[in-house]
Amino acid sequence: MVKDGQRSHGYRSDQIRSEVIGMMKKLGMDVVRCIQNQEWPRINIPIRSTKNIVYDEELRQYVLGEKSSERSLGNIRHIRPFTQLVWIAHFANRLMTSGKTSTLRDTYYVGLGEGIDFEDQSESDDVIMELESIIRHPREDFSIFPEERASIFGDLVIEYSVPGFRGRRVDLSSHPDGFAIGPALTTAEFVRCGAEQIFVIEKGAVFARFVEEGADKKFKALLIHTAGQSPRNCRKLIRRLHDELNLPVYIFTDADPYGVHIASVLVHGSALAAHIKEINVPDSIWAGVYATDITKYKLPAMKLTDQDMKRLGELEVDPRYQSEPWVRELKHFWKIKRKAELEAFSKYGLEFIVKDFLPERISELQKR
Repeated sequence: MVKDGQRSHGYRSDQIRSEVIGMMKKLGMDVVRCIQNQEWPRINIPIRSTKNIVYDEELRQYVLGEKSSERSLGNIRHIRPFTQLVWIAHFANRLMTSGKTSTLRDTYYVGLGEGIDFEDQSESDDVIMELESIIRHPREDFSIFPEERASIFGDLVIEYSVPGFRGRRVDLSSHPDGFAIGPALTTAEFVRCGAEQIFVIEKGAVFARFVEEGADKKFKALLIHTAGQSPRNCRKLIRRLHDELNLPVYIFTDADPYGVHIASVLVHGSALAAHIKEINVPDSIWAGVYATDITKYKLPAMKLTDQDMKRLGELEVDPRYQSEPWVRELKHFWKIKRKAELEAFSKYGLEFIVKDFLPERISELQKR
């Protein structure tokens, strides 16, 4: 029950959302007003430096001072960053009004897909921080988030068996951020499962996208975020879900030598943990993103670094990579010398990876 004088979290969230949307609207109207008055559109941007911070006694922290710089379309050097800033504000407004979220990485790729000339993600991130400084709200308040932790989400009810929680049941679809995969969850009993397969996802951004777009319901799948290389508890849980519930496992990683290795460790096991039995899933399937997908889908891609090339050479002579699709994809990496991330599909819109890529890929793999 909410006490007098307090606000519920939901009310506060709605209030913040309303405030931010109002500020975005004002920013846009200021630009429109300049155009209507036949003036060059301009935006004042607070200077983010140690020379412009002051200590706020009430907040007990340093905050930005009053110094700012003007960005105007009347200055040819300002046209590119001005356009980037207006687009970020427009995209953030779209997220809030549609009830969707994005990550920093997704935002960068959506921008590229819509013709915004970001040199790299760091430039996109910096523009997002500029918007934060203008409206005095963190990016989370306008639905753009950083990467998160490893977790599981989906139609599965578990019962804890650890002391202090023994007998307590949890529906793993009841928390939109997923549940952390730790020892207690790894050893829990599976009470009821409505899922028919497992999607193992390297990146937190794409895991969040799958949850948001309802991939768990559309494909009757448990969604597992590995947070990069799968921790042992995560691998143990995947193995149990496969063996005890007979669920097929599909693995989604970045299209780079390290993503390939993340998938291989789940399928073949880790060299560093070779003394531990039964934490890999030999029947699991690497579902991409493949090197060949970079070409097939014309994904935004980066050059392989010297370190990537060295790692690629190591994989080529590793006995775990001497069959298909590993051989084919390693050869294609050498051919194009490019790499891409799972988030690169956001070039075609936030929904593309679930709405288009996912059903096409699962259908292809099930026909093999």
